[in-house]
Amino acid sequence: MAMTVHCDIVSAEKQLFSGLVEMVVAAGVEGDLGVLPGHAPLLTRLKPGPVRVKLQNGEEEVFYVSGGFLEVQPKLVTVLADTAERAQDMDGAQAEQARQRAKEALEGKSSDMDYTRAAAVLAEASARLRTIEQIKKMAKR
Repeated sequence: MAMTVHCDIVSAEKQLFSGLVEMVVAAGVEGDLGVLPGHAPLLTRLKPGPVRVKLQNGEEEVFYVSGGFLEVQPKLVTVLADTAERAQDMDGAQAEQARQRAKEALEGKSSDMDYTRAAAVLAEASARLRTIEQIKKMAKR
């Protein structure tokens, strides 16, 4: 049996995951971060993107977080997300529409959004699409 660490993934709305995992991979602000049992204590900010957890049985689950924090303690990994959802529950068409609207706003074709908001929406929609692509790749294995 592989070594495990307890992982909790929570958002302001609800707890999405709680259980033993072999590994957690998240998109930190300074790059992707992999956490295995025995990892040194750590606190880092997360950028919008996927969080993957490898379960004890070898299966993987993917979650989308819009940002937040990842905390690593000796026996616990906690993802505190601003907002989060299971990747399998995400709507790719909706994310693509949001990305297109934000791109148009940035190109000056739409005056509904200011530049800063449009850039943030574009980054989040792109991260959602990356997460959806990641789960599609996992399904092909």
